[in-house]
Amino acid sequence: MAAAAAASQCIFCQIASKSTSTTLLHTDDKVVAFQDIRPAAVRHYLVIPVDHIPTVKDLQRRPEDYSLVNHMLEVGKTLIQRDAPQCHQYRFGFHQPPCNSVNHLHLHCFALPYTPRWKCMKYIAMGPFGFLEAEKLLGKIKPLPQVISKV
Repeated sequence: MAAAAAASQCIFCQIASKSTSTTLLHTDDKVVAFQDIRPAAVRHYLVIPVDHIPTVKDLQRRPEDYSLVNHMLEVGKTLIQRDAPQCHQYRFGFHQPPCNSVNHLHLHCFALPYTPRWKCMKYIAMGPFGFLEAEKLLGKIKPLPQVISKV
């Protein structure tokens, strides 16, 4: 019950359910993508799951979590490369608690450079805090291979 109440008040859940005037750049049954309201780069998009997942700390080594994050990254890369082909540097990652501003999992997708340059400070990796590159998150949640024992 508390999770449903939190999700109903979550701005990203409202965006995902198309209850706002936010222009969606991509939508499918798993994720939606839109421009960040405070862009920090030439292009700065967010890709969020339709389902409410609070943070990266809520993801586990499960095939469905790995598949979701991988799909988020694929959508983000496709959009950024489509909309900023002139850029040669891209960055994709997640804020980790307590550094996340919205408690709904969201992938930041950047076509660099940062604008202005100092905005890069918000997207620095600081161990278990700060910014977590998408590829590193995928490594952390990649399901372990199943060992089949012969009996």
